[in-house]
This record gives sequence, C-alpha cells and structure tokens, in this order.
Amino acid sequence: MTFDYKVRQTERLAQNSVESLYAEWDGEKFSRVFEPEKSLPFQTENAYRDFRAHISGDDFSCVGAKAALNGNIFRLGFYNRMNAPETNAVLAHDLRIFAAEQKESPSNYASFAAIFAAPIVENEKAWENSLWAQLENLHALDGGSIWDSSVSSDPEDVNFSFSFAETGFFIVGLHPNSSRLARRFSRTTMVFNPHAQFDRLREIQKYERLQKTIRMRELKLQGSLNPNLSDFGTQSEARQYSGRAVEENWKCPFHAQMREMKKSPE
Repeated sequence: MTFDYKVRQTERLAQNSVESLYAEWDGEKFSRVFEPEKSLPFQTENAYRDFRAHISGDDFSCVGAKAALNGNIFRLGFYNRMNAPETNAVLAHDLRIFAAEQKESPSNYASFAAIFAAPIVENEKAWENSLWAQLENLHALDGGSIWDSSVSSDPEDVNFSFSFAETGFFIVGLHPNSSRLARRFSRTTMVFNPHAQFDRLREIQKYERLQKTIRMRELKLQGSLNPNLSDFGTQSEARQYSGRAVEENWKCPFHAQMREMKKSPE
C-alpha cells in the first residue's frame, strides 16, 4: 500500500480524535501497520495474542485462517465497544485499509479480525443482533462506495456477500457463548475474509479441498457440522455469519441501501 494513502487515512482519524490499533503479525510479534515503532496498549496486545493462540490451536478448524496467520497476512483491530460511534469510525477506517491492501497485493489466504472489548454477549441471539447491527453501521459509513458486483447485495440471494469499500467479505463471528467450539472465543470478534480469494481458490481448484479439510476437522472437533453450512451457490451465506443455527424461515435483518453496483473487470 502506498505511503500517501496510509498518511491520508491516519490524518482522517486524527481529525476525529480517535486512534487506530490496526496491526499485523510479522512472524515474531504484533506491530502497528501505521506506526510500527509505537507499542500497542497492554490490553490490545493481550487480545491479539489470545486470538492468535485460538487460531493456532486444535480447537479451530479453519485451515484458511491458519494459513493467513502463518503467511503473515492476518490483520487485527481492537475496539472498545461494538456499535459505539467511535468504534464504527475506527473499524470503518481499518476495514478500508485492509480492502486497499488486498487490492494492491491480492492473497489466497488473508483475514482481518475485529476484536471488541465489549459487550460480552449473553447468548447466540444477542450476538447475532450485535453482529448485524455492526454491519449495518459499517454500511452506513460506506456511502462513497458501490457494492462489489461479484456478489449480491440481497441477503436472500445465494450469491450474497457483505460489501465494504467495494470489496465483498465473508464474515465469521466468534464469541464466548457460541455453540460451535471453533467459534468460541473469549472476546466478541468479527473476521472479514475477502470473497475474491475464494474465487481464486476455485479457479486453481483448491477451494473444494480446503472446504473438505475444514469440514473434516469440524467433525473431529465437535462430532457434527454447523447445520447452516452449505455448498457455494446453494444458500445465502448470511445464514452462516453469526454461527447460530438459524431457523429455516430466518430472515436476515440487514438491508443494503440502493447503490450502483461495482462493475466487474472485463
């Protein structure tokens, strides 16, 4: 990513008196992407280390996230409270940076984890509501962007994917009270996975093998698969975001604002 772009984004945050803790794992330690010489707060460092340990552990089935972590293309952000105005602003900033990084240097395995200090949700339904509210708040701050046309903006569509900064993302939610062991983490967390990387994996015929490996690990870990899991193109991925086993007649609470779709490259 160009230095000028990072400077502009940092100045935008400074004008609003908020600080980004957007960080990367360099193979040895966590450091800020913008100011690597500046240390991270103790609470933030602990949250990042705990999340890295969770991803690296046997109780996490997604080998794609493990590959992103091992390849040093895993980004993290730490925020005080989900859906708070200051959180919305900084998270939008960090996610926009992550999207720009992926456009500049595409990877088949990249993820951005947004970790929140609060709230500690009491149950899966409360988490689901918080997750979709956070996506709505991000969408409201993305007015200058158009929807990535490689995915649908309709959560009922089998091709739906959340879009931000003209980039489609598959969302994975984690929280302390998840019924799925792989999604059970001590802090509420949203992981943003660029949708384009799944398309590239399909093109090189690696996606199905990755999917099969993840499902085998999930079966070994918990003895069952998440009932919301489905093959690509058979069911809206919105049903999978929170990790809750949603009802058959479940309706997604997210409503995209009507905007022009981003045109796919010829």
